[in-house]
Amino acid sequence: MSTDLKYLALTAMLTAALWIPYVICQVTTNGPLKPSNYADPKQRPMPLWGRRADRAYLNAVEAFAPFAALVVVAQLAGKANAMTAFWAMSFFWLRLLHAVVYLLAIPYIRTILFTLGFICVAGIFWEVIR
Repeated sequence: MSTDLKYLALTAMLTAALWIPYVICQVTTNGPLKPSNYADPKQRPMPLWGRRADRAYLNAVEAFAPFAALVVVAQLAGKANAMTAFWAMSFFWLRLLHAVVYLLAIPYIRTILFTLGFICVAGIFWEVIR
């Protein structure tokens, strides 16, 4: 497996697992879901860290789609190289840090990490189109 695909798989698993802190917050704050919670999708009260966990998960899902598409396009087009591997590896570590920083509510760093993640996606795009 190429480095690009390895980090695509790692990023997919990271993204898939980011719902867990949110659910832990929900259950520890409000207890398990009751039948009425399934009928009424209104969010139950939760601490700020739980809301941040939810947003970190949604942000990861949103950022994953273009990253995944470009890694796959690079592979299919035969454009995967050392630079696409670097960008894919960097994207994974930046997204992991982004999630941690988001959960910890560290100001400004989250935006910097998000922007660097976008630069990784743009880097893969550049390799694909050049």
